[in-house]
Amino acid sequence: MLFVTERREFRQHGRVCLVEEQDMVYRSGRTAGQHPAALDESAFPHPDSPWQLPLRTDPALLFRFSALTANAHRIHYDAPYCRDEEGYPGVVVHGPLLALLMLELPRRHAPDRPWRSLSYRLRRPVFAGEHLIACGTPAGGGAELHVATHREHRHATAEVTFA
Repeated sequence: MLFVTERREFRQHGRVCLVEEQDMVYRSGRTAGQHPAALDESAFPHPDSPWQLPLRTDPALLFRFSALTANAHRIHYDAPYCRDEEGYPGVVVHGPLLALLMLELPRRHAPDRPWRSLSYRLRRPVFAGEHLIACGTPAGGGAELHVATHREHRHATAEVTFA
């Protein structure tokens, strides 16, 4: 297991405008049965959150997102590689795409509230073709967000703090 912390500061005219810090965990190998053998593309999640945004990804969307983010990892576009080498049942949805989907909830439901911070965690992969839904609940000075499919209630989780 390898832990990496990456910190980026975005500056304009010498002033720090945004600080991004990512803590990543890289695990070696895979465990048998860790991922579903096949996907049920007809199944839908059933969330109960007040904020909801459904999405069904496909390989074309993931290919375009890879191009936009300069992410050439094969798990996002090469289905045979995903199955044969990584043990996934299909192409993997990008974690940052899940984060953007979750962030769309406060943008739509609390448009007058700017964000101060976002903290998110990717827990389990989502695969192209699955019906997924971003869910959110206002909480205190922010919102609690997550991504669900029929297989898992919390593939990704996030907390947004309003300014």
